[in-house]
Amino acid sequence: MTSSASRAYRLPAFVRGSIGWHALMAAGWAAAPAAWPWWLGSIAANQLAITGAGLWPRSDWLGPNWRRLPPDASRAPSIALTFDDGPDPALTPYVLDQLDAAGLRATFFCIGRRVREHPALAREIVRRGHAVENHSDRHHPAFATSGVRGFVREIDAAQQAIADACGHAPRFFRAPAGLRNPMLEPALARLGLRLAAWTRRGFDTIERDPARILRALTRGLAADDILLLHDGHCARDAHGQPVLHTVLPALLARLGDAGLRGIRLDEALPADARPDGTRSDDIRTDNIRTGDTPRSDDARSTDACAAPARPDGDPPSPHLSSHHE
Repeated sequence: MTSSASRAYRLPAFVRGSIGWHALMAAGWAAAPAAWPWWLGSIAANQLAITGAGLWPRSDWLGPNWRRLPPDASRAPSIALTFDDGPDPALTPYVLDQLDAAGLRATFFCIGRRVREHPALAREIVRRGHAVENHSDRHHPAFATSGVRGFVREIDAAQQAIADACGHAPRFFRAPAGLRNPMLEPALARLGLRLAAWTRRGFDTIERDPARILRALTRGLAADDILLLHDGHCARDAHGQPVLHTVLPALLARLGDAGLRGIRLDEALPADARPDGTRSDDIRTDNIRTGDTPRSDDARSTDACAAPARPDGDPPSPHLSSHHE
């Protein structure tokens, strides 16, 4: 198993309540069998509530879930840009160049299978100062129907792929489409991972109008927001170009105008939860070789997923808040 150290699993209050409710309904059924439609209906209602919690990506009913960056009075006003479904040779390099030009760091939730297909690109993400985190191994549509063993197997395969490419296993996980069930949190605890959702998203995998995507991402934009975009499976505009080509430069300009800087998710962790104990204001970076990936002399690596040396080749105010997806 390739992961960070496991962490203690605490049964969420909602799950504890659901277990108690099921037990109560079962006892009632045993005591008054004739009222079985009522008992069965009550159990079904609770099951629907559990399903609803799993279908709500930003819910924390099934376990801890990063929907915003943890507050930190000592940190400059910041947001976290996150990109899902890569790495994609057709779009990820463009995203990296735009982030370089803006001087912002970001987090890339990568699919394990795609990391195995494009390991040099995964290393390049890290070399540019960003973090590579876990977005499952296959991004399978039925991911949310797994049990604990299935979740561990799928997520750990991506951990291994990313560790092989980048030299360090991820510390965050984002579920495909954000969907899950109560068995995901114990699996993440076993693997030492934290679940990360988002504050707002632009639905850039299906929305073809860049202006609408940008509005969704910036309406009520506030410090500590986590924004979701895609460098994989990105929709195309009316001209056949990835919508990110228009959305990302405009979004980065809005962030600059609002005085918000972009940081990686791992930079918002408590100092004692980072390998080197650093804060986001003093993250250390060093040049690394990336083998078959061209690089510039000022490129940097990070402690989030640091690759070992290889011999081969009108802007909204940051103080406004909103929690809409």
